[in-house]
Amino acid sequence: MNLHEYQGKELLSSFGVRIQRGIVAQNAQEAVAAAKKLTEETGTGWHVIKAQVHAGGRGKGGGVKLAKNLEQVEEIAGQIIGMDLVTPQTSAEGKRVHQVLVAEDVYYPGDSEPEEYYISVLLNRGTGKNMIMYSTEGGMDIETVAEETPHLIFHEEVDPAIGLIPFQARRIAFNLGLSGLAFKEMTKFVTSLYTAYVESDSSLFEINPVLKTSDSKIMAVDAKVSLDDNALFRHKDLAALRDLREENPIEVEAGELGLNYVDLDGNVGCMVNGAGLAMATMDLIKQAGGEPANFLDVGGTADAARVEAAFQIILKDPAVKAILINIFGGIVRCDRVAQGVIDAYKNMGTINVPIIVRLQGTNADIAKELIDNSGLDVMSATEFQEAADKVQEVLA
Repeated sequence: MNLHEYQGKELLSSFGVRIQRGIVAQNAQEAVAAAKKLTEETGTGWHVIKAQVHAGGRGKGGGVKLAKNLEQVEEIAGQIIGMDLVTPQTSAEGKRVHQVLVAEDVYYPGDSEPEEYYISVLLNRGTGKNMIMYSTEGGMDIETVAEETPHLIFHEEVDPAIGLIPFQARRIAFNLGLSGLAFKEMTKFVTSLYTAYVESDSSLFEINPVLKTSDSKIMAVDAKVSLDDNALFRHKDLAALRDLREENPIEVEAGELGLNYVDLDGNVGCMVNGAGLAMATMDLIKQAGGEPANFLDVGGTADAARVEAAFQIILKDPAVKAILINIFGGIVRCDRVAQGVIDAYKNMGTINVPIIVRLQGTNADIAKELIDNSGLDVMSATEFQEAADKVQEVLA
């Protein structure tokens, strides 16, 4: 589950991470009120207006702008709220902006020039350890840095059984070229950041940029936080921060029905029981010349109600030209699934796309007979290749 920037910053702040302070606003008038309050609390004269959407590269799409007075705060907030923000990480249609973060200006003059760094915390699945990835090239796309100047990216691996050792935090500060107060601030920042990552059961913390201010403070100017969905039951307060407006509405509906569904860009809908079989089914569709339109795991209880719900979800995608149902009858009997398909088809009336049903496992022969004798426009198969051939046939 992704958090908005302002939510991520609030989470970081609760663990002692210094952040660029800000107030979220739902409209231009609230933005002006937020700017006035920030000025009272921080003394900032300028304000940064930031679109709050679940996507990076907001500045490139016009979603981050500097306001030098209250008139500009109102004008810019009014322009950003309600816009469809297109960034390198959104679709061509963009994402609708419902709120902005009015933040203090932290690039103020002082004894030294402000400097930007990149720091992220994530799991290195190859080693089974947490990893802090960091670079002196903050404010830039880390992918570009990795491609053009890979020597400027550093890694610090942390054994989760031991935790972050103090010398590792100091090594990070040293590799970033810091000294004096900024060095001490960075070691504290990294330590608090790692603690926040572990204690919140997150899958990713990405702070870009981390800023060294002109008076050597270290703070998070941005915050991309992804929480591990599997651990949300331990964090009811964080689960309540979920913004459904930022998520695919079909995926949200599927989740409410207990279906594991991911929307894709293809033309063949998939209905499968088991994640591994679902991945293999998508490979099968590719091999047959199609493109999977979704990942859909109905789980082990593929009864008529569940199958009908899955049909309804798949058919919400107008790009779907065929549906492949691929069920292995281990826990659930194939004949029960077949009857579920038949009942769901009859309940829904006419389905205007070809359906291929491949059932293998317990009572597969009975299931095939049920499908073949149903009188419905449904094609049955028992082998992978047979199903692939039929997918290819209906797409031709």
